[in-house]
Amino acid sequence: MLKQRSDSSSDNSRQPVWRAGTLTYTFGALMMLCFWLLWGDFTWSMKDRAVGPSATLLIKSIGVSEFVYGLIVISFPNFTNIFLTPIISYMSDRHRGRWGRRIPFLMFTTPFIVLGLYGLGFTRVGGAMLHRVFPELSLHGAMLLIFCISWVLLDFGTTLASSLFNALVNDVVPPELLGRFFGLFRAVSLGAGMLFNLYLIHKVESYGMWVFLGIGTLYGTGLLMLCLKVKEGQYPPPPETELEPDNSRLGLVTKVFHSSVTYLRQSFSLSYYRWYILAVATVVLCFLPINSYSIQYSKHLGIATETYGKYLFITYLCSLILSYFLGMLADRFHPLRTGIAALSIYAVLMATGWYLLADPEWFELIFILHGVISGCYFTLSASLGARLLPRALFAQFSSAGAIIQAIFTMLAAPAMGRLIDFMNYNYRCVFPVALVATLLSLTLFCKLYRNYLRHGGDRAYQPPMPD
Repeated sequence: MLKQRSDSSSDNSRQPVWRAGTLTYTFGALMMLCFWLLWGDFTWSMKDRAVGPSATLLIKSIGVSEFVYGLIVISFPNFTNIFLTPIISYMSDRHRGRWGRRIPFLMFTTPFIVLGLYGLGFTRVGGAMLHRVFPELSLHGAMLLIFCISWVLLDFGTTLASSLFNALVNDVVPPELLGRFFGLFRAVSLGAGMLFNLYLIHKVESYGMWVFLGIGTLYGTGLLMLCLKVKEGQYPPPPETELEPDNSRLGLVTKVFHSSVTYLRQSFSLSYYRWYILAVATVVLCFLPINSYSIQYSKHLGIATETYGKYLFITYLCSLILSYFLGMLADRFHPLRTGIAALSIYAVLMATGWYLLADPEWFELIFILHGVISGCYFTLSASLGARLLPRALFAQFSSAGAIIQAIFTMLAAPAMGRLIDFMNYNYRCVFPVALVATLLSLTLFCKLYRNYLRHGGDRAYQPPMPD
């Protein structure tokens, strides 16, 4: 169990070395914090790494077009992000309770995620039962209905929890170690991806139910242990509200409206954060074309699912070896600079991929390099929010970026699917689209870097605070 001590402790013989807010850590306590955060991240990563390809294989086996696939699997979760992420982030930043301001919400989301994963596992069985009870509903329609209901549950829990886990890390990890911690999280995430793609991905089509049930059980157990073992510190009082307490229905509506106005004003009133939000949101467009349609691309080229899994294994292995050192580079040179470098290399790869993949034999090399370089970007920029955003409103500003990112993804995924359908499944078109998006993202990040220097840069940076 992690122990929290007051900064005013008079025990000078056991002064801790690391601090995060009111939390103080000895080396042993820091190692325990690392263990439980990494364990929670492993279970989260197994869910994340497994759900995308597994859900893709499942819904494609049911039978849908690329446009419908993009609409259901990619656009819908991002549509809910627009509404759910800011609400939970705003509430979490301002919550003060016995268990902290992040952990209670993480506990709340876990049952929805577990039930959603279990439901995906029972898509075929549940669809067959539903078809027997309602014969007028086709077997295809029944399975798609079970899939969509389960997907909604999973998405609801995941959307709420995704912004809170990074916020928890930002609250409990000493600031000077954030880059290394995120590097370790990246390593764990990659390790989870390696395990799934080497041993499980090729079993999804035959044993999908057991894969989903296993991932759901692992996630539920892991997040429960994380919430019980990691302790949050004491936070300063939340920003004062101008409204007097009012428990009537009208008063509740007024408070919700006031909170929404405050959220939008604080998040988007300063041009500095508007550039930040736009830059980090646009990055999703760089990697979405290949990430969303790579498994279909490989099948179109006649590549077996097991072979595709091995490509991902190699990708994750390379990224795993690099992850901790990339975290050190981010701490040393700042995630803004290292992120710009990674995006520049990715732009060159997209131009090269468009030229080379006229010959399908280049797929293996280009796909692996795509995974390694995009992974380098995520590792190098993982601590960007923690380095640029005010700690008091970290989750709120992160969620504001997630809103714009969700809008971009919600529109781009089905548009990409429609383009692929229109071009008669010529998946090679993903490369010029990704190249244009990367050049746009680089432009925005250069503007953000200039703004960072104007606010003090490496020596005296102070995040501006909204009114």
